Amino acid sequence: MPKGKVAVITGASRGIGKSIAFALAAQGAKIVAVDLDSEATDDVVKELLAKGTSAVAVVGNVTLTEDVEKMIEIATGTFGRVDILVNNAGITRDGLIMRMKDEDWDAVMNVNLKGSFVCTRAAFKVMSKQRYGRIINIASVVGQMGNAGQANYCASKAGLIGLTKSNAREMAKRNITVNAVAPGFISTAMTDAMPEKAREELASQIPLGRLGSVEDIANAVVFLSSESSGYITGHVLSVNGGMYM
Repeated sequence: MPKGKVAVITGASRGIGKSIAFALAAQGAKIVAVDLDSEATDDVVKELLAKGTSAVAVVGNVTLTEDVEKMIEIATGTFGRVDILVNNAGITRDGLIMRMKDEDWDAVMNVNLKGSFVCTRAAFKVMSKQRYGRIINIASVVGQMGNAGQANYCASKAGLIGLTKSNAREMAKRNITVNAVAPGFISTAMTDAMPEKAREELASQIPLGRLGSVEDIANAVVFLSSESSGYITGHVLSVNGGMYM
């Protein structure tokens, strides 16, 4: 387990990112929580500190090199190293392709794909010197199978899978593994607000008959962050209840 390791998690203020932060903290990791929402990120870190976890909040935009370099500087300045990077920050701007605006395409690609590239590049400089690292990218089932009305989001997550595999090949000689977790439909505040019939329809598409939980995703990240996954790299771990096989 990642006891004593330093984990940088983007998009850590809520949902999957917050759950990952708490799951890694429960295994003894030190947490660097990164998000644009300063108030929510501070609240996450306060909760972690109250549980006895070493943690620090960083406000930053993952698409900006200067923000990301500051993020890594804070991590190394506070804890001395970076062992785990979880590229979780992501946005959606859904719409049918014929009506999709350039800015909606660009925004999603910048955060979901470019942001992961910028964070990985910065973390690699530290991990390379350490000759150790675990990089986990949060992809999506729709990056594997597509989804109407989400061309930008699907393309960004499919690109993230390609980035994962390429980086895994480049970084293996430095003892750095790079993997992706591809969540299916996950129960979040957004899905909880849906009418019950709509939620039932979603669940009916899943062989296991239920939406996933944020903890399901966090557990997969904990495994890929651990020593138990040391011979796994370039892999996409699907956590989707059998929705896509």
